[in-house]
Amino acid sequence: MLHKTLASLAELRAHAQAELQKYIASFPAEATDLQAIADQLADTSADPFSRANMQGHITTSGLVYDGAADKVLLIHHRTLNRWLQPGGHHEGLDRLDASAAREVEEETGVQVCGAQDQALDPPLIDIDSHAIPANPAKGEGAHVHHDFLYLFRGDATAPLSPQWEEVQGVRWVAREALLALPSARFERLVSKLRLAL
Repeated sequence: MLHKTLASLAELRAHAQAELQKYIASFPAEATDLQAIADQLADTSADPFSRANMQGHITTSGLVYDGAADKVLLIHHRTLNRWLQPGGHHEGLDRLDASAAREVEEETGVQVCGAQDQALDPPLIDIDSHAIPANPAKGEGAHVHHDFLYLFRGDATAPLSPQWEEVQGVRWVAREALLALPSARFERLVSKLRLAL
């Protein structure tokens, strides 16, 4: 697991801004769609990582890929009732890639490493803002998640250990099967994954 902790909220904000700028440099056509995230990260009057921030907050997720099997790891999200990549709310002062790795391991039991090499930082492969419906059971109103998604390597033969409080299922699916899921994001990810491999 990646253990990369920052010292303060200001450092975490600066880290997220740097990640966003690197991402926009790689995918300039998405810059306009990411303006709301950029604005929230620049606004120091509110914490963009706090799940109490109903304007929107940062989440992290991981697209775990096994090249030998040509498969990706998905979870069936209990609240949203959809197949998604593992991920969740940012907690504490972890770097975003470390937060994503932790979420993958907590939800699935799968140990991950960077996409190219364990010694390198995993690539940020997608950033997406999406609406989350109100959840009265958690006392949360409707809000926006700004999700930073990292690409990791994983082993499809490793045992799965789902976190049943959060997920209804975990499975490895063929990379191209992502196209069958009702999500414009997965269409983008299949194209980006082809470029990253």
